[in-house]
Amino acid sequence: MQVVIDLTDADLEHFRAAMRKAKDATSHLSPAEITEAAKKLLKDTRNVQVPDFVSVRMRKLDLMIAMVHDSGWGITDAERKEVLSALTYFCDPEDAIPDHIPVLGFLDDAIMIEMVVEELKHELDAYEDFCQFRNSVHAQQGATVADGVNKEDWLASRQEELLDRMRQRRTRDRGYGNRQSFGLFSTSS
Repeated sequence: MQVVIDLTDADLEHFRAAMRKAKDATSHLSPAEITEAAKKLLKDTRNVQVPDFVSVRMRKLDLMIAMVHDSGWGITDAERKEVLSALTYFCDPEDAIPDHIPVLGFLDDAIMIEMVVEELKHELDAYEDFCQFRNSVHAQQGATVADGVNKEDWLASRQEELLDRMRQRRTRDRGYGNRQSFGLFSTSS
């Protein structure tokens, strides 16, 4: 069975307001505290039976946390701050549906993750590609790839390509007023 949720502009504004509330409530938290709260949410969902649509989205939350902490991934401080801003919603103990309510408690979290993933799609796609590429480079034997190019140089080159692609796509989508950008966690507001 498939359930489709169409979010109207009023629904989107509800989630924007919830994100603003969470940002205000967590403005005193450090980046480590923000990611720890998101990790706690992940742990909480692993300790109970949750619907598949929730667990699938939680894997994306795990990816966002990894992206923030991956010192090998070359995002700027501003880009890291944007991802951290997206994670603040998961720090608010008073989110839209309390997590202790069976089955539905994580529904708002899953919806917010889906919306955040939509906003960070270029960042997440590039980071996933980078992780796959890095894993394949590390799996190869020897220090060189081909023609005397070492693995570190090859990885750095691919990383730069992926970061450029990510930034171009993000600029393209946000520059044209694309409706796919919801403005959930802008660091400027």
